[in-house]
Amino acid sequence: MMLLLVGIVLLLSACSGQNLLKNGDFETMDGWHCYGFHCELTNIKHTGNHALKVSGRTQYWQGPGQDLPYLDPKKTYKISSYVKMLNDIPGEMGQYIELEVAITFTDNSKTYMSLASYPRISSKDGFVLVESIFTVPQKSIKTANLYYQGPKAGIEYIVDTASIVPIQLDTNWRKESDNYIESHRKSDIHFKVTSDAGIDKSQVNIQITQKKKAFPFGTAINMGVYNHGNTKYRDFIHKHFNWGVLENALKWDLIEPKQGAADYATPINTIKTLRNHGIKMRAHNIVWSKGKYVPTWVQSMTGSTLRQTVHQRFIDIVSKTKGLVEHWDVNNENLHGFWFQDKLNDQYFNHQMFTWAHQVDPTVKLFLNDYGVVAQASSTAPYLEQALEFKKANVHLYGLGVQCHFVEDVAPNPTVLKENLNTLAKAGLPIWVTELDVGTHDENLRADWYETILRVMYGHPSVEGVMFWGFWDQAHWRKDRGALVVGNDVTLTAAGRRVLDLFENQWMTKESRKLSTAGSQFTVRGFHGDYEVKVTYKGHTISDQTKTFTLDKTSKTINIHVHQ
Repeated sequence: MMLLLVGIVLLLSACSGQNLLKNGDFETMDGWHCYGFHCELTNIKHTGNHALKVSGRTQYWQGPGQDLPYLDPKKTYKISSYVKMLNDIPGEMGQYIELEVAITFTDNSKTYMSLASYPRISSKDGFVLVESIFTVPQKSIKTANLYYQGPKAGIEYIVDTASIVPIQLDTNWRKESDNYIESHRKSDIHFKVTSDAGIDKSQVNIQITQKKKAFPFGTAINMGVYNHGNTKYRDFIHKHFNWGVLENALKWDLIEPKQGAADYATPINTIKTLRNHGIKMRAHNIVWSKGKYVPTWVQSMTGSTLRQTVHQRFIDIVSKTKGLVEHWDVNNENLHGFWFQDKLNDQYFNHQMFTWAHQVDPTVKLFLNDYGVVAQASSTAPYLEQALEFKKANVHLYGLGVQCHFVEDVAPNPTVLKENLNTLAKAGLPIWVTELDVGTHDENLRADWYETILRVMYGHPSVEGVMFWGFWDQAHWRKDRGALVVGNDVTLTAAGRRVLDLFENQWMTKESRKLSTAGSQFTVRGFHGDYEVKVTYKGHTISDQTKTFTLDKTSKTINIHVHQ
């Protein structure tokens, strides 16, 4: 009976929004364990009177931990803590730290979840916030243990103000999304109609047809398949997407595997072909700060030679794509890789890269691009901090690219997506979903998941575009698990049908009005994009009254005169 009462108390605590951690304020050490190293209270704190000082660590994974009393598999939680590094390692610009939970399920299987992380903290940074939102796996849990890990052995640090609290699921997200779409993705088209005497108004029909979407819905494109593969792949791109990005063809290690032996012609010609089909292009990426993606011939370079070589890369690729691409991802995944900064011992070399890109092409829009910031939230807080730092440095950052490769067989949580987008929106910059895919064999689930994601994204004020990271099982890193279409015939799956229904039916405008019922003045609310209006009288088109126009955030007035 006592165990049952304890369980009920813990459940009520979790449901009420209280902190699951004991002594998360670190006014005492009760509840915290520090195995094999030293912990003590200190008056160097973030809040309150005390914090926890960690020292004597000999392994990177050593950090204070706590057995969690309860995690509800049906709940979503927010985890946060402030961390301050007390010393640095000579020659290193910072230390990585993360909050991790080890879970043992009742079937004795285990999982380790990296919940929140901060990529580089140095002693001069003071207290930084490490936080995230996470959803518990949908399995019965036996035990769960939270712990800090990440700084290298010998690093001492302080932790304070730690919490794990359940968050309220947003049951109104769909309504809020639909309301935003209605109010901000559409504008009014005002019609004013006059007619000659004797015109039978019951025989006058006005057809309003949206021909092209303004909002960017795009895809990554496999250049080899596009140029030399199944023509149905090309046709699908041309018909259903208005933006594209070459998946790999512009990356430095692939376009220039040997110094001076770059093939620019093939990707540039491919971009021109896509543009000729009305598709605007993102460019991905100028450099990638993970060592394995740096060209092998560059990896041995140091100092001014390396700096000049990177500068030349910017001059070459940005000048050759000038006027052909709308965006550049400048230094890909720079929250998770620091090869150039480390090699040059220059923490702010990323700023220099953005400046170089802008100098070569002042018109192209420059992006950060990273993962773990929306689909998962382990790096959302540091991504916001990075964005604010770039804004302060005034290095021509335009927007935030958020890769959204969702975890296999895990349903996207609209509450989490909205919270993460809201966090990043604090930077005051446009957000682009640059690499979207989900993974599941069940195509109906895949359809549901894509719809949830697209409704959240399209219905968010800061999201300016959405790019799938492929759509065909034969040109997709997840094969059929992430595909909209499959097979040699490029056949729509349930997911593909659902996505196209959103793109080309629910989020496109096609309406018809009879003059006899609509009256001489009426308004149609239409999605932003390119339109054609045709007027027919007694079944025959009045050709000189066909109107074409573009509808944007400003309402449009269309004047029509009906005659024989």
